Amino acid sequence: MKNELNNLSNEELIQAVLEKDIQVQEHKIEVQNHKTELQRKDELIAKLQRMLFGTKSERFKTEPVDPNQLTLSFEQLLAKLVEAQTEQTVKETVTFEREKKSHPGRYKLPDNLPEHVIVIEPQDSTEGLVKIGEERTEILEMAPAKFFKLVILRPKYALANNEGVLIGEMPSRPIEKCLAGNALLTHLLIGKYVDHLPLYRQQQIFKRLGMNIPSSTIDGWVRQLGVLLEPLYNAMVNVAKQNGYLQADETPTRVLDRLKKGKCHLGYYWVYHAPLKRMVVFDYQRGRNKDAPKKILDDFHGYLQTDGYAVYNQYDHKKEVTHLACWAHVRRYFEGALSQDKMRTEFVMLKIQALYKIERETDGFTASERKAYRLEKALPIINDIGKYISQENKKVLPKSLIGKAFTYTFNLWDNLQHYLYNGDLHIDNNLVENSIRPNALGRKNYLFAGSDNGAKRSAMFYTFFGTCKMNDVNPQDWLTHVLSNIADHKVNKLHELFPQNFIEKFQV
Repeated sequence: MKNELNNLSNEELIQAVLEKDIQVQEHKIEVQNHKTELQRKDELIAKLQRMLFGTKSERFKTEPVDPNQLTLSFEQLLAKLVEAQTEQTVKETVTFEREKKSHPGRYKLPDNLPEHVIVIEPQDSTEGLVKIGEERTEILEMAPAKFFKLVILRPKYALANNEGVLIGEMPSRPIEKCLAGNALLTHLLIGKYVDHLPLYRQQQIFKRLGMNIPSSTIDGWVRQLGVLLEPLYNAMVNVAKQNGYLQADETPTRVLDRLKKGKCHLGYYWVYHAPLKRMVVFDYQRGRNKDAPKKILDDFHGYLQTDGYAVYNQYDHKKEVTHLACWAHVRRYFEGALSQDKMRTEFVMLKIQALYKIERETDGFTASERKAYRLEKALPIINDIGKYISQENKKVLPKSLIGKAFTYTFNLWDNLQHYLYNGDLHIDNNLVENSIRPNALGRKNYLFAGSDNGAKRSAMFYTFFGTCKMNDVNPQDWLTHVLSNIADHKVNKLHELFPQNFIEKFQV
């Protein structure tokens, strides 16, 4: 090798050194890539460990760790899981056998249930016998759903002197000349958007009950109801926007693409929750870009609370909007980094836990009392978190899990403090996320919307029934009442038909 180098000119030596240096750099990059891949796999294993053995609660709990305890391999973890499940099953069986005597008793049927009484007399003659009592047995039964023909008769009377005919006024009907009654139309919508039964399944149920209604007829009824109820939906959107405090989030939905036969595109329901009005509004948009929320938010004034999605950043500098971030999303970022950097993660998560403890302590406070309490108790904790992140962020890799958690929190730092401005504001965005869950259940059952118009119609019905749920209103009672009245209701008084007003007016 030395002889070969001696035979080289200076230029060739320089070239050989450069090539060797390039090879070294390439090896370093390859080693770094392997380290990154190993780190990614470690993070995935840690995540699987949390999924298998961790609590589903987001509340953080510190646990003493034995430094001498060895980490189990993935195969050992699976074996441990099977063993733990077997032990738990045996334990539950033994516990059940031991506690069998402490059964609270049979479920008592409600007193307000209507009764259908059957009297069973003895087969032998009771003539001349004195009744001394009776045995009463209560059984919970139900009458299967059945169709019937509702016939409305309106007698006609001739007025004196041939002045015309007197006849009773026809009750208001949501769809003119529609064969379906209000209860059946309500049943269809409740079945799809509350109980998540696709229309074709409901059609099959109807067929078993002896009524074969064509699918095109059912689709037509739902489509006409969408047209009828659109003004009510628009009124709810306007009231929610005027509330002054909105929480926003978005969730995907598959929609059949009219331009590509048999193909679906990914649309989005943008969800807006107005906590002070106890309302939720769904708005369908074809995409998730920065123009999607403009229909609702461009003329909105007040407090807007979101996660860290970049589309919402366009409202950061709008004078009429105060943008709030979500501490629950921050907590999830740090929870994901727990296995990688326990010390730093625990410090921040314990501080966040203290913030939520303060929120629980303010239950029952007025808005002004809650604001003052937060400024006294929560603000110092938030300042501690900010100082700690500023100090420690320089010591971690930006692409590590803890580095990403620090960066996410730092980028939203001002917005994370804005909930201190008003005692009516929430520390996180969890309420709007809860509103999205029924949509996720429906998505599993009917898979996709038939068109963009169908998705918009679904957004309308999710708005109605989501608001019913928030106000503990029976959606069946509410929609039946609305369908019986909306055709003749004044447009400027549509707010009287909102679910939250229904409970005040009809449920007291």
